[in-house]
Amino acid sequence: MGVKDEFAQLSQYRNAYVLAFSAAMGSIFYGWDVGLIGGIIALPSFQQYFGINKESANAQANFNGNIVSILQAGCFFGAISIGYLSARFGRKPCLIAAGVVYIIGSLLQTIVGLGSSQSVGLKFLYFSRFLGGVGVGMVSVLTPMYVSECTPKAIRGRCTGLCQFANNIGIMLSFWVNYSSSSNVPFGQIQWRMPFAVQMVPGVLFILSMLPQPESPRWLVEKERYDEAAKTLAYVARKSIDDPAVILTLDEIKADFVGKQQIPILTQFRMMGESYQTALRCFIPSLVMFFQQWTGTNAINYFSPQIFAGLGISSTNSSLFATGVYGVVKVIAVGLTLAFAVESFGRKQCLMVGSLGQGLMMLWIGGYSAIHPQSTIVPASYVSIIAVYLYAVFYCIGWGPVPWVVGSEVAPNSVRTAALSVAVGVNWLFSFTISRLTPVMLEKITYGTFLIFGICCMIMTVWTYILLPETTGYALEDVKYLFEKDVMVRSLQDAPGGRIFLGGRRAIPVAELRRAALGESDKSIQSEKQGMQDDYSVGQEVPIVRDMAAII
Repeated sequence: MGVKDEFAQLSQYRNAYVLAFSAAMGSIFYGWDVGLIGGIIALPSFQQYFGINKESANAQANFNGNIVSILQAGCFFGAISIGYLSARFGRKPCLIAAGVVYIIGSLLQTIVGLGSSQSVGLKFLYFSRFLGGVGVGMVSVLTPMYVSECTPKAIRGRCTGLCQFANNIGIMLSFWVNYSSSSNVPFGQIQWRMPFAVQMVPGVLFILSMLPQPESPRWLVEKERYDEAAKTLAYVARKSIDDPAVILTLDEIKADFVGKQQIPILTQFRMMGESYQTALRCFIPSLVMFFQQWTGTNAINYFSPQIFAGLGISSTNSSLFATGVYGVVKVIAVGLTLAFAVESFGRKQCLMVGSLGQGLMMLWIGGYSAIHPQSTIVPASYVSIIAVYLYAVFYCIGWGPVPWVVGSEVAPNSVRTAALSVAVGVNWLFSFTISRLTPVMLEKITYGTFLIFGICCMIMTVWTYILLPETTGYALEDVKYLFEKDVMVRSLQDAPGGRIFLGGRRAIPVAELRRAALGESDKSIQSEKQGMQDDYSVGQEVPIVRDMAAII
């Protein structure tokens, strides 16, 4: 697609892009809260105020792990609870409620310790971090769900991946706020309170930007509010509600819910294991979220000042500056990936390149730290610092944005809320685990921390190569055929050079599986309707659209 076509598409889908950007503001404060705390706990003013600098190295490592991981604990509970709430009250009201919870948590973090002792102040800080985490966990589930349910299929992958892009913007901004506070604010309480206060800004902007946006058309159809659903579809497609394409899309969403209206969340959990194919498709989103955390990305997000200090950048200002540059690198890399790679290069190859590159960078850093444990600068120190930045690039090529896209395309439509809640809950559970273990690992096994993450990345490369079929280019209703039979054969067939392991064996083409399931008569109907639907379909294709949404 040329530049002219890109601008034409941008104009055609501008309402959808505005909606996606508005919802993605939630991912900005999600990333902001994640990236903020590592810089704050590195500030001497914070350490002095709470007496952390008087503790032993082991006690400091435990404190760092606790104060970071308590956010993930809140995120976990927010993520697993929001499925029921969003199914009952709608995506938009729950998104706004998540923003309110986040702002309250941020406000409490700003005033923590005022008029109280150190011990009481620390307990209040833990509580406020947990509360803010509940809001972050809610928005981490709802934002990609809402975006994918509302955006056209032609830009679905890009808009869903936009959530990860916004997340990295939030992380980057928090890094630079920390650096600015350390450099420009005098030593004292304001130096560490200011970053906590500033994190409320993206929360307020998120609520304001979401107020004019419509409710998810899929949720509206599920509640039999068809007129409102038609208005949302027309708004996103920039057509009138009487347009044939809008009417057709609405009718197909209605048909998809025949016999499935308002499936209780507990029933959805039971349905996740109703067949091997369904169980596998529900398992993969959780697995890629598990893998995303074991790349070690949050170890660097949370503890990058300490990591850079270990590589020779010893002063607080210098380590925070290096961390800020790390955030910029991630934003640029994930933006380029979403613009040029995720749709054309393919999900599978992005994941393989990303995990292989991340693994090599982590192994290099681990090897360097083993050979040169001192914090003095040597020529190899510069190579290791560059390796940290290259690690960020490879993460943003693959295991940053792509797991959200893969999870959204693989998860079955009928149990979407349950599968999504479990997947994001797994993400936060292991984010909690990694953030709790990392400071202790850096203290106890030092370079072994990086070697563990490097080996995990290599395992992900092998899994992606052998067991993950390519989902790029398939309609949502056709993804199920990728997992119907011969999954490993299809995965190797889709992998670079994988066919040499198969000899003459090949997986049954998806088109053939579709014809067997639908019959030749449906094929002619699809050809007739597809031309009408291509430009306007919101997350679905014709004729047997099972769902319009691709959840994160």
